Amino acid sequence: MNAMKLFTGRAHPALARKICEYLGLPLGRALIGNFPDGEISCKIDEDVRGRDVYILQPTCPPVNDNLMELLLMIDSFKRASAERITAVMPYFGYARQDRKDEGRVPISAKLVANLITRAGADRVVGMDLHTAQIQGFFDIPMDHLYSAPVIDAHLKTLGLNSDDFVVVSPDEGSIKRALVHLSRLGGHLAIIDKRRTSAENTKQANVIGSGVEGKTALIFDDLISTGGSICGAAEVMKAHGAKRIFLAATHGLFCGSAFERFENSPIDGLFVTDTVPLPAGKESSKITVISIAPLLGEAIKRIHRNESVSRLFV
Repeated sequence: MNAMKLFTGRAHPALARKICEYLGLPLGRALIGNFPDGEISCKIDEDVRGRDVYILQPTCPPVNDNLMELLLMIDSFKRASAERITAVMPYFGYARQDRKDEGRVPISAKLVANLITRAGADRVVGMDLHTAQIQGFFDIPMDHLYSAPVIDAHLKTLGLNSDDFVVVSPDEGSIKRALVHLSRLGGHLAIIDKRRTSAENTKQANVIGSGVEGKTALIFDDLISTGGSICGAAEVMKAHGAKRIFLAATHGLFCGSAFERFENSPIDGLFVTDTVPLPAGKESSKITVISIAPLLGEAIKRIHRNESVSRLFV
């Protein structure tokens, strides 16, 4: 492990420290700041020549600052003669525009992938990408990790009976994700028919599949932004007679009035991982944060040793 170093930008240093604790390594020293005009300054404060370097930096809000910071760190390590540079991005920003579905729009996810590659990264590690096809946007190796085993292990501690709960997909696009959880947890499957009315608003209409009356509903999604979609799904479950409602998501961005929306929703609990930090000063008794540091740490260790990463999810 002597040839490996883990560094972090300013996006999520707490997660980086947890990963280092798991790996038994000191966190690498890097000086990140801003010039008076707002430009980001970066200096690697130790020798990394010939090292296997990992940079932890989710591109969560402020997305542009964190992305630029990651690019500058990659360039710094490249010019410092690091042997291999791996960008560890627990949350990959700019993932929503992953295709050209109308005229005169960018494919933002592909552009960001190109920026990271051209900056000098040799490998990328991501988790629960908004769409799996983003893996193919990179012209370098990309390891796609899944938080499902960690979330499901926590949900099993709730003592749920497989005949007493329903795994719910909040829309048609999340059915595969729901099936993965269903295979581990058991239970029954229900799908909510969601219609998007604008870029910010959606409308939940019908429930397809198993009845939820008198049962516990487990609603899974990859990302919580404003919380409108998943809280709308919870409202539908309540209207259909669900006894208890739990939400689970990998990335909890909590933008705008998301916290207030969850406080006023009929949910009994919300589980998110620490791929991104919770906004400062925003707390809720309904929210439980599950750490994915051991999973990321194990993946980094396996990549460093040229061992299989996919075996983590068998």
